[in-house]
Amino acid sequence: MSTRVKNIYVIIRNFLFSIVNREFLIFLVFLVLSGLFWMLMALNETVEREYLVPVRLVGVPKDVVVTTDIEDTVRVTLRDKGFTLLAYLSGERFQPLSFNFKNYTAKDNGRGQVPLADMQKQLYQLIYNSTKITSVKPDKLEFYYNHGVSKQVPVRLYGSVTPAKNYYLARTAFTPQQVTVYADKAMLDSIRYVTTDYQRILNIEDTVSRTVTVKSIRGAKIVPSEVKVTIYPDILTEEAVDVPIVAVNMPAGKVLRTFPSRVKVRFVIGASQFRQIKPEQFRVEADYNDLMAHPADKCTLFLRKTPAGVKNARLDVAQVDYLIEQ
Repeated sequence: MSTRVKNIYVIIRNFLFSIVNREFLIFLVFLVLSGLFWMLMALNETVEREYLVPVRLVGVPKDVVVTTDIEDTVRVTLRDKGFTLLAYLSGERFQPLSFNFKNYTAKDNGRGQVPLADMQKQLYQLIYNSTKITSVKPDKLEFYYNHGVSKQVPVRLYGSVTPAKNYYLARTAFTPQQVTVYADKAMLDSIRYVTTDYQRILNIEDTVSRTVTVKSIRGAKIVPSEVKVTIYPDILTEEAVDVPIVAVNMPAGKVLRTFPSRVKVRFVIGASQFRQIKPEQFRVEADYNDLMAHPADKCTLFLRKTPAGVKNARLDVAQVDYLIEQ
């Protein structure tokens, strides 16, 4: 085994130190040296580089709710020699910038702002003396707060939901059904509900559930910021019920009798809803005043009332025989 390894070593050594490969190795050495020299020259030049620095809002009282999240990072552009900027890449020098809540809410008007000067002051404490700050983005940090004033409002789906053919959207449910909104009183009075971010759901045939984000409102905090929405489609079916005909506007002492006394009403409804439909939820009328205004051998019927969820309701028979009794 050792003899075989020795032979392989001899072959590799002879290959590397042959005339052709010796020249190639010399070329590689000079290439590496020139690359190192170029890198040293580049790092010695003055350049600019952008860094992300964490930001924290501290000292928030227990009875205060920050209704808009302050930026968690700022983008800082530094100018210095490449060697110096390279030292910042470790991230150890960039400790989070901490701003005390009470120092920026003296007016207690529900709004706080950390100016650029305060951010730069802390940043200069973190960098070398030779480094200059050329820009900070954003140039100020704004936040809104209140002292726990809130109310609960319902959530509504914002977007486009398209059922598949012969289906319809039966209902939409949210978990939780309501969210808590923290804001100042004037804003709370104007908020009646909140919506989800835009959703596009197409050709649904079965129940769809997904977690969606509640659309943010500037100056308000919404808890929770995500809700579960469940969309229930239902297949459409054509059904019919027999509904009694009711005479209206009859003078005293007269009775209107129709033949037949009941008429079939056809309609389209979701299959799961049909069990809840009752004939008394419909109203079919024969109007005495219409008979007097338009005398005819048959009485015209009017479908005056249908229950919620019913679509394309129509009478099987629009006119029936009748008799007016004294």
